Amino acid sequence: MSKENNSPTEKLFGSKTRAKLLALFFGDVNKSYYVREITRVIEEQINSVRRELLNLDNIGIIKNETYDNKVYYSANTKHPFSRPLVEIFSKKIDTAKKEVEVRKSGWEEYIRPVQNYLKALVVTNRLPGQEGIDLLIIGDDRTKKLTRWAEVVEKKKGRPLNYVILSRDDYLYRKSVRDRFVTEVLELEINEIIDPEKIVKE
Repeated sequence: MSKENNSPTEKLFGSKTRAKLLALFFGDVNKSYYVREITRVIEEQINSVRRELLNLDNIGIIKNETYDNKVYYSANTKHPFSRPLVEIFSKKIDTAKKEVEVRKSGWEEYIRPVQNYLKALVVTNRLPGQEGIDLLIIGDDRTKKLTRWAEVVEKKKGRPLNYVILSRDDYLYRKSVRDRFVTEVLELEINEIIDPEKIVKE
């Protein structure tokens, strides 16, 4: 393929894969991705993705953290070039990425590391200073995986979250006796419910 066919962004950043990675991370700085997920979203070969991730990580444009034996990459918003990159890429997210984001919400992406432990998640629209909780997490927390996950989500959101974790049986019992806490949570303004087993609402 001739250079004339390269997009202006690819020419600016010297690599199609690098340009796609920057668009992915700085198109939405609140999201993080692991390597194989990145290859699917930007549709590039894993070796090319790994090489460019290493380059971007070495210069501090992106950051990484390990959770549940997977390394997640995201934009480093403290880097001096972060703001101009956001200005470039928040307005230049390619069509394929937009379609992916339409098909799945941010929370569906967040829960992926704990989907084997999580039975349901209720995300409320609690305002700062308002009483109540931000997250009702229903699932198996005997190994504290859900607790650690909630702490990771707090870091990703960049603010403290009020959350409560209930086992599936505890939640269903509370719901059956019309427990005040559960009733009040479900009466709050709710942003999202992830409930594959339909246990939150009948």
